[in-house]
Amino acid sequence: MRHRPRAAFLALGAATVIGLSGCSAIADADPGTGSLGGAPAAPPVFDAAPALAKLDTLAVKGRAPKTGYTREQFGPSWSDDNSVEGGHNGCDTRNDILRRDLVDLTYKTSTRDCVVATGTLHDTYTGTTIAFVRGQDTSTAVQIDHVVALSDAWQKGAQQLSPEQRRDLANDPRNLQAVDGPTNSKKSDSDAASWLPPNKAYRCTYVSRQIDVKALYRLWVTQAEKDAMSQVLHSC
Repeated sequence: MRHRPRAAFLALGAATVIGLSGCSAIADADPGTGSLGGAPAAPPVFDAAPALAKLDTLAVKGRAPKTGYTREQFGPSWSDDNSVEGGHNGCDTRNDILRRDLVDLTYKTSTRDCVVATGTLHDTYTGTTIAFVRGQDTSTAVQIDHVVALSDAWQKGAQQLSPEQRRDLANDPRNLQAVDGPTNSKKSDSDAASWLPPNKAYRCTYVSRQIDVKALYRLWVTQAEKDAMSQVLHSC
């Protein structure tokens, strides 16, 4: 498939920070942050009111059994075959997010600026700076986190989504963030009730992004999760 030039791809991302029109059958919710046009960052003054209002629209239920969950329920890892921003652009989702979130990029030769070879991540989860070097023993220093973990999504409504919608959720830039690898491993599939980014300055943005994604894909929250989100947002 022909790869879209990087400049055009970034221009598309910048034009769609407020909303996307290609999220299959679930495109009418406010998308929040996370467009491929620029890495999300905590604003100088965070207005928590919209996130709190949206949080109140989410259903509150118990966690469903994890029975039947596999990563494959959300399609092949980092598939370019999806209906969200960046889909069908000739570059896999992992590299799309690396290109969005890293700076000082270099690319693997003969990949039309798709495969990131090196770069620098200013990590929002830890507040640290991490050098990324592609390689078998080095790539894991920077991982791509699902802001709403797929296992968590499965237990809170994603079982009822279509395979295409689950594939979109797994590859949606609004639900993805390049982060410190060890920190992402510690998060695992936790929700806001059991894990928050160590960088307290990013927690308001992090929680609001989770709320946006859950509203967009009609996922629910547990009462403990809602209480934790509310507590974070009231501290913003």
